[in-house]
Amino acid sequence: MKNLKLKAARAGKDLSQEDLAKICGVSRQTMSAIEKGDYNPTINLCISICKALDLTLNDLFWEE
Repeated sequence: MKNLKLKAARAGKDLSQEDLAKICGVSRQTMSAIEKGDYNPTINLCISICKALDLTLNDLFWEE
């Protein structure tokens, strides 16, 4: 399932996939795969993404 919340939050902070990937210490391809729903990130990576975007795990990764 695509993570549209992550994509929207990243765009809202005016960050490219490359920018967010660098902040989180992963490749742009990894960030792309997370947004596409092709990769399940570790909890540590999820936390890193949330901190970079000033959001909670529930905000970005909890399905409604």
